[in-house]
Amino acid sequence: MKFINNTRVTLFLFLMFCVQLVVAQEIIEDEVVAPKTGTDTTKAGNRLKIDGVAAVIGDFVVLDSDVDKEFIQLQARGVSTKDITRCQLFGKLLEDKLYAHHAIQDSIPINELEIRSSIEQQISAFLETKGGTMEELLAFYNKDSEQSLREEMFELNKNAKLAADMQRKIVSEIEVTPEEVREYFNSIPEEERPVFGTELKVAQIVVIPEITEVEEQKVIDRLKEFKADVIENGASFTTKAVFYSDDIPSRKDGGKYVLNKKHPRMVKEFRDVAFSLQEGEISEPFKTDFGYHIVLLEKIRGQEYDIRHILLRPKVTEEAKQAAKTKINEVRERIVAGDLTFAAAAKEFSDEKETKQDGGQLINPYTQDFNFELTKMDPELYGQIQDLKDGEVSLVLQDQDRVNNLKYKILTVTDRVDEHEANFAKDYLKIKNLALQDKQIKEIAKWQEEKIIDTYIKVNGTYRDCEFSSNWLKKEKQ
Repeated sequence: MKFINNTRVTLFLFLMFCVQLVVAQEIIEDEVVAPKTGTDTTKAGNRLKIDGVAAVIGDFVVLDSDVDKEFIQLQARGVSTKDITRCQLFGKLLEDKLYAHHAIQDSIPINELEIRSSIEQQISAFLETKGGTMEELLAFYNKDSEQSLREEMFELNKNAKLAADMQRKIVSEIEVTPEEVREYFNSIPEEERPVFGTELKVAQIVVIPEITEVEEQKVIDRLKEFKADVIENGASFTTKAVFYSDDIPSRKDGGKYVLNKKHPRMVKEFRDVAFSLQEGEISEPFKTDFGYHIVLLEKIRGQEYDIRHILLRPKVTEEAKQAAKTKINEVRERIVAGDLTFAAAAKEFSDEKETKQDGGQLINPYTQDFNFELTKMDPELYGQIQDLKDGEVSLVLQDQDRVNNLKYKILTVTDRVDEHEANFAKDYLKIKNLALQDKQIKEIAKWQEEKIIDTYIKVNGTYRDCEFSSNWLKKEKQ
């Protein structure tokens, strides 16, 4: 949108939500030389550094190599860097350091467990989605060991989290009144009014094949056998998790998770069992939405519980599959024949608890409403509805999710709004979000301007020739 497309706003919106990958270290002197491999450059009295110091902000530095790393990271994520200058990226690094520095000054807490969990996810994503190896990952980060890689990634993630939390704190109490929304909209020249893309409302009916009691008992008995083999014969719980668990993300680590009692991530049924165990104890089989589990509590470390678990999911019989197919086909036929509305059929027959009471309407996970902008729709969902006319019902589709390995569904488009110029009445919520975003950007700019004056900042070398949108060089205003 042209109205908000100035340098500060564009860079803020574009990079605010990117994964921040900025190396943070303690202040070091300029007059230093390159260290030997493995040298710790953060300890007091150590006058070594990796490369030239481009800037110092509070307790942090930005190195020459940090800018190069930023370009590499953006390109690795598929972001075009042809229109991003070195000065722009350097300015963004200065912002990150400023946020992180003041997050520490404001004692914003950091959850180390959450950060380490994020690191594991990042490493797993690289190894799985990129088809890479640990050796390639080490080479990408120029590290000679997995331990040094994890240490650097911890610093990267920690400081990114500090910066993001500081930004959230700055704007946490910002709100806009209806009058401010109106003033914002009226301030946009007519020829620069935003254009909103085609939006759809999509509903679905889901039928999940029933699991028989026989199949449930089979996995319960199997888990009891695993437990008995570990206790009575000294078998390895870890090995059994690797070979048999249906929890794919944890399987390669022998079913291991670290649970924090203050910030648990698992579903309630899982937490209740895990936190009730003694060290070395294995639970009885228990059920969650994901299937049946047994849990081994390995160690309690304060609020953290090191556990391993094995998940088994009961198999869906061919009879159950056929029954589910028959049911959803019959529902579809009744809707097409006009005997039932789609919404009424969803409330009566859908097995999806999250959508059935809303007539099957899907909720956009990004906007938390029922509208899906066509150009931003999930590609898989788009492929399923792209040829549907309004009110038309799709053929029966086979699908799965993180809870159900198999489900059948039908979809329909319940409403369609074509691409149009912003209308205050029709698009009030979208315009309100834009007005709020604009107010937040201005608040952050104000905060940044004040903190730059109050914070020790030194920009070195050729970077002093950059034209910054913020007053990093602390020049007096003309």
